[in-house]
Amino acid sequence: MKISLIGAVAKNNVIGKDNELVWKLPDDFKRFKALTSNHYILMGRKSFESLDGLLPNRTHIIITRNKDYSVPDGHYVFHSLEEGLDFCKTKNVDHLYVIGGGEIYKEALPYADEMQLTEVDAAPNGDSFFPEFDQLDWTVVFKESHPADERHKYSFTYVDYERNKN
Repeated sequence: MKISLIGAVAKNNVIGKDNELVWKLPDDFKRFKALTSNHYILMGRKSFESLDGLLPNRTHIIITRNKDYSVPDGHYVFHSLEEGLDFCKTKNVDHLYVIGGGEIYKEALPYADEMQLTEVDAAPNGDSFFPEFDQLDWTVVFKESHPADERHKYSFTYVDYERNKN
C-alpha cells in the first residue's frame, strides 16, 4: 500500500487555524480532488469535522480517541493510526492519502512513501502545523509554481516528494 501525505503548507509550516484552512486556493482544491478521488483518505476527527460533509468518491478513515464516535456507513472510525493502517491493508487499499491535521501528519510521516505538498508563499498565524521533515530523506520528483492572481491571494508551488530508499 502506498501512503501519501497531501496538504497545503505555509513557509512557517502552518496548515490551519481554529480548525480551518488559512487560505483559499481553488487550483489546490482541484488538484487535491483529482489526486484523492476514488481513494481512501485518512484524517483526524477535527479535520473530518471541518469538512462540509463527506468528500465525494472517497472512503473516509477517521482517527479519534472518542470511543463513541460514528460516521456514515461505508466510512470507518479507528482509535489509532496503526489501527487505521492495518484496516486499509486488510482491504487491500492500493493508495492511501493522509489529509491531516497536524498530529495525524506527524504520526503518519514515518509511514509515508510520498508527499504531495502545496507550498504556499505565506507565513500566517496558525495553531496547526505540518511536521518538520529531513529533506535528505526525500527526493523532489515534481515541482510546479503558480503566481498569485485574482483567484489566489498567495503564490504557491506544487512539490511532490518521494522517500529515498535506504
